[in-house]
Amino acid sequence: MTPSEPAWDLYRTFLAVMRHGSFSAAARSLELSQPTAGRHIEMLEAMLGTPLFRRSRRGLLPTRAALVVRSQAEAMAAAAATVQRTCSADWQAERGVVRLTASEVISCEVMPLPLARFCNRYPQIEIELVVSNRNEDVLRGDVDIAVRMARPTQDALSARRLGTLEVGLFAHRTYLERFGVPHTQTDLGTHRLIGFDQDAHGIRSAGGAAAQLRREHFGLRCDNAHVQLAALRAGAGIGGHHVHLARKEPDLVRVLEGIFKFKREMWLVMHRDSRSTRRIHLLFKHLAGELANYARSGVLG
Repeated sequence: MTPSEPAWDLYRTFLAVMRHGSFSAAARSLELSQPTAGRHIEMLEAMLGTPLFRRSRRGLLPTRAALVVRSQAEAMAAAAATVQRTCSADWQAERGVVRLTASEVISCEVMPLPLARFCNRYPQIEIELVVSNRNEDVLRGDVDIAVRMARPTQDALSARRLGTLEVGLFAHRTYLERFGVPHTQTDLGTHRLIGFDQDAHGIRSAGGAAAQLRREHFGLRCDNAHVQLAALRAGAGIGGHHVHLARKEPDLVRVLEGIFKFKREMWLVMHRDSRSTRRIHLLFKHLAGELANYARSGVLG
């Protein structure tokens, strides 16, 4: 490495400052001293020849250059994490780290039991679960396995279709007792709907009547799907829910079934090169069986 090439430690500190907005918070997250974090940023700015942060009353604000550097630094961080996971155990061993991603609702409502069974069977395999509605990049190595609600198109990925999940509109019985049951799409205008705030991707991709809904239609807005579900269960309004999950909750009543009904395909994805890594293959095979059964019958195991 030439003297002009910043070391990885500098980029790691840079990402921590971007995430936390201060040297002190970044230093704590990395178990460094605050002066060390400050020196790292000064060194990186000197090597790159541009300022990366400016001070404000709200803390350290990234410059335009920092926003450009961030994506490259995040790619470096993902690559470093991938190397660390890959080297966590021999590729044939039943131990090491596997990184998995799934949406908020699938992670919280569906995944715990299958993961518990897998961990009990393979106690030396460590699981990292990334709870996200974004499509984490399997190709780049951000994760080893992904549960996705759309068919992947990249040739380098190995994907298995698990089935379809039906989604409908539901409300808690106490909400319907107080505000009445909607019988037409027009009736929804007199009800409080639970839905997205800024992230419209999920509902747009659903198609049909659901795709016609806009931010202003929702009286309770949140981009965290599990928070939306908690509000639905609390009787705050009418919202979307997986039919399999709702069947287990007798207090949730389906409404407008003939109008708001759509299905999402569920896929399990990993990189083709990962098929020879035993710990990844074992988790992929386990989840494929458990989640396919869930998609088919709503039962896990």
